[in-house]
Formats: sequence, C-alpha cells, structure tokens
Amino acid sequence: MFGYRVPAPDEAMLISGGRRGLGGAPFRVVTGHGKFVLPVFRKVRFLTLSMCEAEVTETCVTRQGIALHVRAVIAFKVGNDHESIINAGQRFLSDQEQMSVLTGRIFAGHLRAIIGSMTVEEIVTERQKLAAEVLGTSKTEMAKIGLTVDSLQIQSIDDGDTGYIDAMSAPHKAAIQRQAQIAQAQATQAAAQAQQAAAREQAEYARQTAVVKAEYSAEVDRAQAKAAQAGPLAQADAQQEVLAAQTELALRQAKLRQQQLVAEIVKPAEAEAERVRILAAAEAQRMKIQAEAAASYDRVALDRLLIDQLPQIVKEAAGGLAGANVNVLNGADGLGEIAAGLVSQGLTILDSVRQNLNGHDSDGRRSAESEDGGLLQLAARKEQKPKDGRVDVD
Repeated sequence: MFGYRVPAPDEAMLISGGRRGLGGAPFRVVTGHGKFVLPVFRKVRFLTLSMCEAEVTETCVTRQGIALHVRAVIAFKVGNDHESIINAGQRFLSDQEQMSVLTGRIFAGHLRAIIGSMTVEEIVTERQKLAAEVLGTSKTEMAKIGLTVDSLQIQSIDDGDTGYIDAMSAPHKAAIQRQAQIAQAQATQAAAQAQQAAAREQAEYARQTAVVKAEYSAEVDRAQAKAAQAGPLAQADAQQEVLAAQTELALRQAKLRQQQLVAEIVKPAEAEAERVRILAAAEAQRMKIQAEAAASYDRVALDRLLIDQLPQIVKEAAGGLAGANVNVLNGADGLGEIAAGLVSQGLTILDSVRQNLNGHDSDGRRSAESEDGGLLQLAARKEQKPKDGRVDVD
C-alpha cells in the first residue's frame, strides 16, 4: 500500500523527520509491525538486527613474557531494546559493516589485557576462563554502542617458534603416548586373547560337531543294523513264540497223559492195592481170630488132657516110691501126708503149665516146651533118690 512500510523480522525501521523518537532520538524506531510513512516528509532507513561475526587475530604477551598468537571469533548483534537500536543506529546506520571492525578492535584490546595477566599454562588449560573475562570487560563498551555479544570462542593459541607449548605438553604427550602404547598393547593382547578364544571356540565347535556327527552316524548305523536285523529278529521271535507254544502244548499233553496214566493205571492199581490190603487185613484178622480160637481150644484141650493124665502122673509118682527106702515116722498119718503131697505136686505142675500157656499165647511151641520141661522135671524128681534112703516130697 502506498506510504505503508513494514520492517523485516530481523530489522528495525528507523523513521526520521517529523516528531523525534524516544529519549530525544533523531528518529523513531519501529520493529515487528508496519507504519504509514508520508513520502517526501519522512525518510525510512533499516538497521539489521541479525547475527554478525567478527574475527580477532592478535599477538599477545603473557605474564611470563612469552608471545602468543591468539585467534578468536566473536558473535554479536544489535540489542533488541530501543536504546540499543538507537545507539547502534546513530553509529552504524550509514555503514553497518563497521560494527564487525569496531567489535574486533574492542575485543583485541581486552584480549591483550587479559592475556597479559595470565600464564601460558592458564591460557592453554583455562580457555573458558579467558573468554569469560574478555566478555566481562568488554560488555560495558559494547552496550554503549548498542551491541550485545552472544559468544566468544578462542579458536587457537600458538607460541610460534618458542616451543613453550610443545615443551609444556611433552610430558602429557609422553603420558598420552605411553597410555596409547599401553592401550595398544592391551588391545593387541585382547585381540590375541580374542583370537585364541575364537580359535578355542572354533576347535570346541569342531569337536562338538565331530561328536554330534559321530553320534548321528552311530545312531544311523544302529538304526540300519536294527532295520537289517528286524526281519531275522521278527522271524526268531516268531519261531520262539512257535517253540513256546509247542512247548506249552507238549507240557499240556504230558500233563494230560499223566492224568490219563493216573486215571488208567495208578488209580486202578491203588484201588487194587487198597482192596488187597483190606482183604489181607481181613484175612489176618480172621487168622488171628482163628489162632486165638485155636489157642483157646488148645488150652482147654490141654487142661483137659492134663486133668485126665493127673491120676496117672500121681500113680507113676507113687510107683516110684514103691522101690524107695521110705521111712514113715508117723505110721498111717505119715503115708497119708505123702499121698497128699503127691497130689499137691501134681496140681502145682498143672498150674505151672496153665501159666505158661497164658503168658505165651502167640507161641504154641514155647508152651509145649514149657509143658515138656515140667514133665521132665517131674520125671527127674521121681528118679532122684536121697542118699539117706528117704524120699522128701515138696
């Protein structure tokens, strides 16, 4: 639109003519918005608010008297407030390139002053301290000309041919080299150990692989052998089952035959033996009964015979006394006593025979011998004659 001007975001629009600006400034400052400007009556100029850069390369002498070549870079701009814009506009509006030149000169002076109060060791090891002190001392002067410093970077410090910095850094270089060598040796050792470990792992892997292959091969061989033996084993198992069945059948047949033999031979034989035993027992019992009956009959017959023969025995005994020299002391009574003694002796012989028969029922011959012995004893007594011519009858 005609007469309406708008500054860029990084610019400040300075309008001169008409009313004065803030604080009696010869122009008005407009930032961030547009404004109507009457042509011919007003004049518009623009001041950059963007970042500017200034380089400083200066030879400075330290507190130790050692000359150092210092190179620094300063980043600065015009301040955003109206006072800084007015100060910068009054100084650099016609030639804004002078801001970098003037800034470099200001910082070069402060840099020489700060480095002159420090040692080389402090400058080299404490660059941030050096930059902070330079910024602190230059801040007031930069504010007067409407500029603000964003940063100061010390890019390089060189002592030229003196070799002071190199000598100062030699121990550190040696230590660093030593550490580097140690690190290299450790790295080499670690690499060798890693290689050895890798070789061991490879050997172990190869061994495990060989073992697994051998196991697989053995398993395959066993499977093949098992498969090859499956037919014969199956046939052998079948034959074994057939033999087992045949054996079981033979055992059953043998058991059945045994049962048949028991039923056909043993049982009838046992029955026949039992019958014979029973018959034999019955016969033995019958014979025993007959023997007992016969023995009893024999005893009765013998008693009867002895009784029948007793008078004859007494008679024979009396006949034996006829030829003996008998002294009768008491006459008829004495003869009576002799006769009574003979009868008594005959009865005693009869009782003895009966006792022998009762004590030896199972042996008839023994009884007969006992009887014969009694008879012989009696005959012996009859034949015995006393030396004195007397006969004693017991």
